[in-house]
Amino acid sequence: MEDFLHQYGYIALTLGTFFEGETAILIASSLVHSGLFKGPYTVFFGFFGSFVSDWLYFIIGRLNGKYFIEKRPKMKERLRPTQEFFKTHRLQILFTYRFLYGFRVLLPLLIGMSDIKTIQFLGYSIAAGLFWASTVGAIGYVTGLFFEVTPATIETNFLFIVLGFSCVGLSVGYLVKRLAEKKIGVRVSHP
Repeated sequence: MEDFLHQYGYIALTLGTFFEGETAILIASSLVHSGLFKGPYTVFFGFFGSFVSDWLYFIIGRLNGKYFIEKRPKMKERLRPTQEFFKTHRLQILFTYRFLYGFRVLLPLLIGMSDIKTIQFLGYSIAAGLFWASTVGAIGYVTGLFFEVTPATIETNFLFIVLGFSCVGLSVGYLVKRLAEKKIGVRVSHP
């Protein structure tokens, strides 16, 4: 694993943050103290993968989202409270959406369908993405330092580490979802 990370670590980090996000950057940043990754590069490549992902979904929402929703009245009705919540809490969502675990596809799609200007989203996505990558990277670094994480530790305990980080992320996402549902006044269910 160590040889793989020396050779492809930043590529793996970029792909990991593109598809998933938190777990990839947490694992990479927990290895910074071991010298396998460099802190600033870890933040940059973690940011870059999530930035590209956000923009892909934003563009899909911008180009096809409204048309897609108009053809599906039931889905349109289910999305209405979320869209209203975005309209009334736009600034808060734009600065914190990267931290809302479990909403990584939905929010950029909805933002793309909104009336926000593309250049505005660019500024918010850069600022929020860098803040997210720096914060999550710092948490991973401290965790790696505290637990003395090494590539061998990750290799032998990979499943437990991923499950642990995922459980924490899902718990936070669930709490945020419940708070948002309470604020919106509607229970969000999945088909």
